[in-house]
Amino acid sequence: MQLENIFNIPFAKRILVFIVGVFIMAFGVTFSVKAQIGISPISCVPYIYSLRFPLTIGEFTIIINTLFILIQIAILRKDYNIMQLVQLPAIIVFGYCIDITMWMFDGLNPTNYFLQLILCLIACVFLAFGIFLLIKTKLTYMPLEGLVLVIAQKFQKEFGKMKISMDVLMLIIGVFSSFVFLHELLGIREGSLIAALSIGALIKYFTMKIPHVEKWLFEENINEVSSEAVESPKYNNTFVITISREFGSGGHEIGEYIAKSLGIGFYDKELVDLTAQETGYTAEYIKENEQKLANLLMYDLYEQNFSYVNNEIPPKDTLFLIQSKIIRDICKDESCVIVGRCANFILKDHPNCINIFIHANKEYRKEILNNHYELERPITNADLAQSDEQRANYSRHFAKKDWKDATNYHMTLDSSLYGSKESARKIIKFFKSRVGNKFFKN
Repeated sequence: MQLENIFNIPFAKRILVFIVGVFIMAFGVTFSVKAQIGISPISCVPYIYSLRFPLTIGEFTIIINTLFILIQIAILRKDYNIMQLVQLPAIIVFGYCIDITMWMFDGLNPTNYFLQLILCLIACVFLAFGIFLLIKTKLTYMPLEGLVLVIAQKFQKEFGKMKISMDVLMLIIGVFSSFVFLHELLGIREGSLIAALSIGALIKYFTMKIPHVEKWLFEENINEVSSEAVESPKYNNTFVITISREFGSGGHEIGEYIAKSLGIGFYDKELVDLTAQETGYTAEYIKENEQKLANLLMYDLYEQNFSYVNNEIPPKDTLFLIQSKIIRDICKDESCVIVGRCANFILKDHPNCINIFIHANKEYRKEILNNHYELERPITNADLAQSDEQRANYSRHFAKKDWKDATNYHMTLDSSLYGSKESARKIIKFFKSRVGNKFFKN
């Protein structure tokens, strides 16, 4: 933030939106408290202490968040950006806004559970929208998110995991404090879980559905980026065969046969090395984290934590984006075979791309895996099902497609009927009948 920009109109708009966001968040905290079925992890501690000591929930919010700022400074020391001290006046305003809204709704005390649940949901919407506005101003983060970001960057930890850990820590402190000072559990109930699970998703929703807030605040920058983002890659008269495959169906071997027969490039494990060069991640880390998601719901919940900050995305999303760019760059100037990585989705605008899905029965797949690969233990039907589910989750998350839906491919083939070499020959014949005449005379 440059000093000469402090009093210009764009900056004034950001300040205005920031203040509005803080006030909306305060309404969210108040509605959450008034619902009486549990409040968000960050607010549960100030609320519990306000029930025991002669300070308001807003004042305890200021105290606790000031502690978060001091911890940030202690961790970063000389690397601390002095401009991030704007968190302090922001949290002071937030704290007193909470007290103002608590005073405004002093008489709001619903006793009907349905009304309490509705109020809790409204609170989550207010909190999420307020945080969304704060994020879009790009002025600063709230101290807890700022602390999580500092820890993640300083100690090279994943932001999402640290955010979850910090929320859990706040709940633990809240439970402990409640029993110690109040001798019963207050402030932490099903509403706390609802807030933890929904606010990140709501922030993500607002980000997708209300892009004009950021455009209004940063109109020139957004327009420049958006014009570049919509530009399609130019493919220089190349062709591509993508192979999606069930675990153990021989997709890798079939792809190698095709590439060798056509005299073109082949990319499967090679993409791991290229991604490692591009990202700095180790090949082992990439192998462990690409092409699979163990549980789609849990990953979506984990990913929501990244909605609280700008310019932070989950590592798996980073890998996908970088691999997507690598795949597109390869296919601009080179005809090739690409195995996995949702390449059929990534190259959906390639005019000469043929998409193949390889499947096989379980006995054939187990025979290939157990007899042709050095494995620590024999592969079972459960292993096959688990791997296929992880690949399907990966496709649903990144491509928004059903991995086994035949309509996503030009050809599906049961490799157990033909073996790898004959399967490759059939795919080559099909390919040449579709687009091969552009590249091969015979």
